[in-house]
Amino acid sequence: MGDIRNQTIYGLKWSALERISVQGIQFLIGVILARLLPPSDFGVIAMLTIFLAISQTIIDGGFSNALIRKVDRTEADYSTVFIFNIVIGILLCLIVVWAAPYIAAFYEMPQLSSVMKVLALTLLFNSFSVVFYAILTINIDFRSIAIANFVSAIISGVIGIVMAYQGWGVWSLVFQSVSRSVINALLVAVLAKWRPKFFFSRVSFVEMFSYGSKILISSLINTVYANLTPMIIGKFYTSKDLGYYDRGRQFGVLPINYIVQTYERVTFPIMSQLQNDDTRLIDAYRKYIKSASLIMFIVVMLIIALAKPIILLILSAKWVEAIIYLQLFCVAEMFNHVTRLNLVLLQVKGRSDLFLRLEVIKKAISLSMLLCAAPFGIIPICISQILYSQIAMYINTYYTKKLFGLSYLMQVKDFSKYLIFAVVACAPAYLMVVFDIPSLLSIIIGSVIALALYTKVLLWNDSIFKEMRSVIVAQLPRRKI
Repeated sequence: MGDIRNQTIYGLKWSALERISVQGIQFLIGVILARLLPPSDFGVIAMLTIFLAISQTIIDGGFSNALIRKVDRTEADYSTVFIFNIVIGILLCLIVVWAAPYIAAFYEMPQLSSVMKVLALTLLFNSFSVVFYAILTINIDFRSIAIANFVSAIISGVIGIVMAYQGWGVWSLVFQSVSRSVINALLVAVLAKWRPKFFFSRVSFVEMFSYGSKILISSLINTVYANLTPMIIGKFYTSKDLGYYDRGRQFGVLPINYIVQTYERVTFPIMSQLQNDDTRLIDAYRKYIKSASLIMFIVVMLIIALAKPIILLILSAKWVEAIIYLQLFCVAEMFNHVTRLNLVLLQVKGRSDLFLRLEVIKKAISLSMLLCAAPFGIIPICISQILYSQIAMYINTYYTKKLFGLSYLMQVKDFSKYLIFAVVACAPAYLMVVFDIPSLLSIIIGSVIALALYTKVLLWNDSIFKEMRSVIVAQLPRRKI
C-alpha cells in the first residue's frame, strides 16, 4: 500500500500543479481577452465547440484508456494506436473542412465557415499527441505533462492577446487555439521520449478496440450532451446570449475541472493497479471521494456566494448577465467528481459495457429534459441541468452497488458532511454580497472567513483532512539546523 500512496501523492502533486498553473494562465488570458473582445466573439467559438469536441473524442477512440489500463503493453500496442490516431485525425480534419459551409448555414452565419476550416487543424495535431499523453500518464509523469501544457498555454495566450489588441476579433481566439495544439503536440512528443515504429498490429487493434470502442461510444454520447446546450442556445438565441452563458460556464468549469481532472487522471492508472483486489480498490476509491469532496464543495460554494463581485471585478459590468449562469452551472456540476469517479471504477474493472449502458440511459433522460426546457429560455435549461446532475449521480451508483456493495446512500454519507460544512462556512461571504460591500473587499474578506471557518471545523471533525494535512506538511522542505 506504501507504493500506491507514494504514487498517489506524487501524481496528485504534479497533476494539481499542472492543472492550477495551466488553468491559472488560461484564466488570466481569458480575462484579458474578455476585456478586449465582445461577448458575441466568444459565442461564435462556442457554436463550433460541439463539432470539434465530437471529432476530438473520435480521435482518442477510447484507445488511450485501453493503453493505460493494459498491464502487458507492447511496442506494437503503442505504434498501432499512434497510426490509428493519425489516420483518423487526417480524415476528421478533411470532413470538418468539407462540412464547414453546412455548419455555417445551420447557424445562418457565413463567417463560421472560414473559422471552422482553420480550427480543423487542431484535430490533426491533437491526434498526433494522444499516445504521447498516454505514455506520460502510464508513467505517472505529470511533471512533463505540466511543462508541455504550461508552455503551450503561455505562448498561445500571448498570440491570442496580441491579435485581439490589434483588432483581429474572433480570429484571435481561433489562432490561440490552433497555436496551442501545435506547440503542445511538439512538446509532449519530445518529453515522452518515445518514437513510433510505424507498425500496425491487427491483433493489438482488435484487443484494445473491444474495450476502447465502448468507451468511445460512451464518450461520444457524453460529449454530444455536454456541447448540445451551447448549440441549441446558438441556434435559437443570439451569439451574445451564448457568449454570456459560455463565459459563466467557463468560469465555473475552471475550478471544477481542475479538481475532477486532477483526481481522475491520477486515480485511473493507480486504481488500475488494484483491479484484482476489490477490498483495497474500494478503500482507495472512498478515500479519493472524500478528499475530492473536501476540496470541491468549499471551492464551489465560495464561487456561488461571490459570483457577482468576481464577474464585476474581473470581467467588468458588460458581463453582468453571466453571473446567474456561473451560479447555476456550479450547482449543476458540484457533484461531478462523484459521478466521474464512479465511472472510473467500472473502467478499472474492464466493464466498459456497463459504462456504455449507463451513458445511454443517462443521456436519453438528459436530452428529454433539455428539449423540454429549451423553449422557455436559458435559465430553465440550466435548471434542467441541475436536476439531471442528481439523477446521473444516482444512476451511476447502481452498478457500484451491484459490483462492490457500495450504495448511493453510503457514498452520500461519505461526502455530505463536507457540503454542509461548506454551506455554513460560506454564509458570511454570501451576506457580504447581499449587503453590497465593494467587490474586492467582498472577495478577500469573504474568502478568508469562509476558509478559516471550514478549516477549523475540519481540524476538529475529519480524519481525511488531517491525513491530507500531514501529507502536505511532509512534502514541505525541512529547514537545516
